Amino acid sequence: MITNLRLQHFRSYGDKTFHFRSGVTIIAGPNASGKTNLLEAILVLATGSSYRVKDVDLIERNQSWARLDAHNQAGELRTVKLLTEPSPSKSYELAGKPTKRLLLKDTLPVVLFEPNHLQLLTGSPSRRRDYLDELLSQTQPGYATHLRNYKRTLAQRNSLLKQPLRAVEGQMFAWDVRLSELAATIVRARASLVDGLQANIGELYKDVSHAGTEVSLRYESRFRPEHYESHMLKKLENDLQLDKMRGFTATGPHREDLAVLFEDRLASETASRGEARTAVLALKILELRMLHAVRGEAPLLLLDDVFSELDSERRKALTSYLKEYQTFITTTDADVAAKHFAKDAHIIKLA
Repeated sequence: MITNLRLQHFRSYGDKTFHFRSGVTIIAGPNASGKTNLLEAILVLATGSSYRVKDVDLIERNQSWARLDAHNQAGELRTVKLLTEPSPSKSYELAGKPTKRLLLKDTLPVVLFEPNHLQLLTGSPSRRRDYLDELLSQTQPGYATHLRNYKRTLAQRNSLLKQPLRAVEGQMFAWDVRLSELAATIVRARASLVDGLQANIGELYKDVSHAGTEVSLRYESRFRPEHYESHMLKKLENDLQLDKMRGFTATGPHREDLAVLFEDRLASETASRGEARTAVLALKILELRMLHAVRGEAPLLLLDDVFSELDSERRKALTSYLKEYQTFITTTDADVAAKHFAKDAHIIKLA
């Protein structure tokens, strides 16, 4: 839990301090009033990065630095500093101890739910891969590093594919081996995560929707996780000429998907808009539960303008699961959000 937050030269804020309570905080105001910027500041404070822009774009226009300071319930100070001069940089102070990077143990668990997430089931596979990767990065030490290394190795292989084959043929095998090894680690982690989500999604969906529809999850991988390295390596070797013609690597976890099934049919083909949104809501609730269980502390929950995107029944379903969590909700209509929390919500009004 965070009790206060000071923003200096962050986004649209010159210098502003907010005080928070446990439970639900509703951040209300018209468009362009800074609601999402405040939510984004909480996310940067918790994880070190934004879901919208690069670090340099977090700094107020015409300023060379930005700073976030917040205290937790124990009075410990947490600070994020961003600089553009003499060169772009980011640093942190945790309870008075400076550090240049946040390890998983240094981050605060947080779940973000914003309007684009409502397209999780019907959007591109990259959205669903990102969902899995972001959850794994918050729950599995080393996963984020593996993912970065995979992306760098993939970029290097794709660069080699654009060069004359005779010039790079001797290098390609080593890159293929490395790529296959990293890929296997990612796929095994994703498949294990999906198995855990699958064990709970069906019952939770029925509870949220009050319907008997069978919902299930399946990780769609080219090869079985336990033999992924060898099968991927062989495929990369066999498809070298084809990949070269394409100009990119067509095999690997960057091309795989999470299948969400309604009665054994893909949600993207059969689910109504309401059903798809209910399934996304169930996934977000599972994300909260998993983070809480794995990290041993209640995550912060950030809801960026999703109340306006959910109907009354789904709002009720969501709010029934929020009692354990410090929750921040942005909205243009405080009354719509507040009526779901009786008199318990703290409202911050932005002009």
